[in-house]
Amino acid sequence: MNYEPILHIVLHQPEIPHNTGSVGRTCVAVGAKLWLVRPLGFRVDDYYLRRAGLDYWERLEWEVVDDWPTLKRRLDGRRFYYFSKTASRRYCDVAYQVGDVLVFGCETKGLPRELLDAEAEQSLKIPIRSAVRSLNLSNSAAVVVYEAVRQLNLAFDG
Repeated sequence: MNYEPILHIVLHQPEIPHNTGSVGRTCVAVGAKLWLVRPLGFRVDDYYLRRAGLDYWERLEWEVVDDWPTLKRRLDGRRFYYFSKTASRRYCDVAYQVGDVLVFGCETKGLPRELLDAEAEQSLKIPIRSAVRSLNLSNSAAVVVYEAVRQLNLAFDG
């Protein structure tokens, strides 16, 4: 990529390669960078990871970091938003900016409680009915990313 990513999408300890591959494809579609925070529930050369991303994976700007402090250092100075069904503020009630960092938790546990508690003002939710425990990780990321793209009024070539 020869430009600064419009957004940084972080998957904190993702477990399912299909979801990560799908999020990667969304990142390519909008010009976002994908960050994966270890431990991962799969290998980064996993067939299913690349299959979900189709032939777009080679166009994806992505990076794996060993832990949360490393990610925070690498993205220092940027605004972070943390997504959780337990947050009180809705994802569409903030004004996204180019360079924002959107952080999503793993599929089975979400983000660590201590991280959400420490960043309560920056925690956001996608409203869902109580009949559903949670949304799929890749769907959640797509909903939020495209809200940010809508707000930023970005035009793409397709």
